[in-house]
Amino acid sequence: MPTQNVLEQIGQARLMPVIALDSVDDAAPLGDALLAGGLPTAEITFRTAAAEASIRALSKNPNMLVGAGTVLDVDTVKRAVDAGAKFIVSPGFSSKVVSYCVSNHIPITPGCITPTDIQAAIEHGITTVKFFPAETFGGIKAIKALAAPFGQMKFIPTGGITEKQLADYLSFKPVLAVGGSWFVAKDLINGKKFDEITKLTAAAVKAAKEARA
Repeated sequence: MPTQNVLEQIGQARLMPVIALDSVDDAAPLGDALLAGGLPTAEITFRTAAAEASIRALSKNPNMLVGAGTVLDVDTVKRAVDAGAKFIVSPGFSSKVVSYCVSNHIPITPGCITPTDIQAAIEHGITTVKFFPAETFGGIKAIKALAAPFGQMKFIPTGGITEKQLADYLSFKPVLAVGGSWFVAKDLINGKKFDEITKLTAAAVKAAKEARA
């Protein structure tokens, strides 16, 4: 899938659920819960042993755009893509990871928090970066400051964000989407509370639409 198509889909969704799965058995019902709440995107993080299998399971759903997060090296990129991931997200900027993805036409949003990071991303042809951890490093004020000299860059802020901050982020055009986990919290997933996840997702989707209107 071309990078631009993936980024367009993420931008249309406005939200990127950042998910840590302990069991592959939860992948399919979680995907159904997200779709029922109106959200067709998912970032499965390589923070658990079940990540690769969960990406493989969730990618079987043709209505979901599934990516891999917390990708720290090229080997993990290969595993994620082989499992069906359509995009890669890294917490920081790795020239090895970014170069491999760009060379192989794999959409990637590397973590960038400083002007140096963003300039390196631009030099690699990257047009959208992950701003992480967003709330710890200045939130929307920091993004607005960075967007001034880097007008061509789009941001996906992630980290410490809740529904209360959605409007602040999404009302700023350079913010492509917002990453969050409040509606896919680990305790809800492990507790099989998929109906609750659907309700929280629907509320988040509604808030995101209103923020972008």
